[in-house]
Amino acid sequence: MKTTAAVCDVPKTRETKKENLPQDKSALEHVTRELCYVKDETGKYTTDLSTGWDVKKDALDNAWSDIKERVEEARQAVQNGKKSPVYYFMELKLMDVFVLSKYTGFWKMTVKRHMKPAVFQSLSEAKLSIYAKAFEITVLELKDFKG
Repeated sequence: MKTTAAVCDVPKTRETKKENLPQDKSALEHVTRELCYVKDETGKYTTDLSTGWDVKKDALDNAWSDIKERVEEARQAVQNGKKSPVYYFMELKLMDVFVLSKYTGFWKMTVKRHMKPAVFQSLSEAKLSIYAKAFEITVLELKDFKG
């Protein structure tokens, strides 16, 4: 479990006492917790871990909802023959063209070109292998993905 070091930005209505530290449920509660500076019983600052608070949870839930929507749109674009599987897996792995170009070593314009279905069909096994490695899938999964 990761811990991020930051001063908690708890609502001003709550005091930053250890017993008032928010422990609201969130999508990342089993993955990471936030290190917060709080006052202990004697009034001295100390640290404690928080799983988050409702406002952050809502923001995180909205962000994940947007991501799921983008991935679904990418899947449909592949299914409709408008984009290649490279586009879908890029969205699924939360990458953009710049990041994918860095992982693969291909120029950004080359990555964009490989998102065209006709160009994707003509890619060599070596190039497909580079993409598959970047997406942590097999070449067969990449080639066979139809949306």
